[in-house]
Order: sequence, then C-alpha cells, then structure tokens
Amino acid sequence: MTYRIRNVAIAIGLALVAMLLTLFYVVNYRRTVQHGQATVQVYVAARNIPAGAAGTDIAHGNALKATSIPRRSVVPGAISDPNQVASLILTEPLYVGEQVTLRRFSDVKAEGVLGQLKGNQRAVQVQGDPTELLAGTLKTGDHVDLVANLSVDGTPGGHATRIVLRDLTVLQAAGAQQSGPVSQQPSVILEVTDNQVQRLFYVTKNAEWTLELRPPVDATDSSSRTDNLHSVLESGGIR
Repeated sequence: MTYRIRNVAIAIGLALVAMLLTLFYVVNYRRTVQHGQATVQVYVAARNIPAGAAGTDIAHGNALKATSIPRRSVVPGAISDPNQVASLILTEPLYVGEQVTLRRFSDVKAEGVLGQLKGNQRAVQVQGDPTELLAGTLKTGDHVDLVANLSVDGTPGGHATRIVLRDLTVLQAAGAQQSGPVSQQPSVILEVTDNQVQRLFYVTKNAEWTLELRPPVDATDSSSRTDNLHSVLESGGIR
C-alpha cells in the first residue's frame, strides 16, 4: 500500500511540474508576443537623401520624421534620436520611408578631407616652400590669411601688397611629400569656396605670397588696405 501511494504521489508531482512548466511557457510566450507588438518610436527618411550628406544637416533639417512601428519591425541600428547621427556622414543613400540606421553612417574623420566639405566649399592643395606654408608651425584645423605681393604697373616700385584671402581653414597641415627617393616641396590643403579658389590659384602662380596664422580665439580683422613703396614710406609705424 505504501509503495502504491508513493508511486501515485510521484506521478502527481511530475504532472504538477509539467503543468507548471507549460504554464510558464505560455505566459512567457504571451509576454514575448505582447512585447513584440508594442510600438516604439523610430526615425525614417522624409525624402531621398544622397550619400555624402552631413549628419548635422540631416539631424537638424527636415530630412527625418518620427514614426511609431511595432517593436518587432525595428531594423537593427535604427536611431531613436536624430542627434545620434549629427556628428556623422551618410555613406549610403537613404530613400523616403526607410528607417534611419547607424549602419548607413560613418565618422566624419574616417572620410578624411572629403567628410569636412559641403555646399560651395572646396579643398585645394597648395605647394610652397616651408616659410610660405609655416611648416613646423601650422597644424590641421588652424586658420590662416593669404598675403600676396603682386607686380602692378604704374605703382611706386611696381609692386603692391595686401591680404587677398582671410580666414581659410587648414584641412591638412604642411608636410614634405615623398615621391620615390626625391623629396618634393611641402604642401597644405586649404578649405576655400568655389570663388576663392580662383584668387588663390592666381596668387600662387603669379605673385610672391605667404600664409599668416590667425589667433585661435577671438580673431579680428583690421580695415583692408593695399601697400606699395609710397604707402610704406609715408605711413610710418602703423598697427
């Protein structure tokens, strides 16, 4: 009798365990389904966005719109805040209605000089001697002016000097370029507009010139002026 009761008790215990496991599975499955059906906010492209677009323009413009979708439909890497891409650059195009994911972006620095340009900005490489390029002093991110001494007929001494471009950003500082066993002139890469590049090119091809380093903070500009032999002799010490 005792043996029978023990077997019955074991069978009942196993049945209870099986029932509890089944109940646990059903509850957990229901919870998972409900979690997947819950809606979350993501951002999608409001229009087609080409590769190369700056993240800051995408994040702070009208390129994105918020929408709610089931959690199970969220694409891996989808952003929940536009500021997540503000410091990045788009490497693949986004099409209207697509979820915006971090996988489509890369770090601006990883794109090099190209990642720092937008709109009418251009990058131009300028060769010169170490003095003209402030080699050893100039660093990437510095700002410079371009000073030119131009040959001008009819002026005292036949030359005139002035600052022809101001506040140019250095995208890549001066460094000697190697080509095989021969060392070439050092060069810098400057950020200019599509109009400024014409003046820069003219000066470097037709005048004596040099870059001058601007203060990193609170730089100001004096009134523009042109100097020649007469103005230098007559002006005395000026500030």
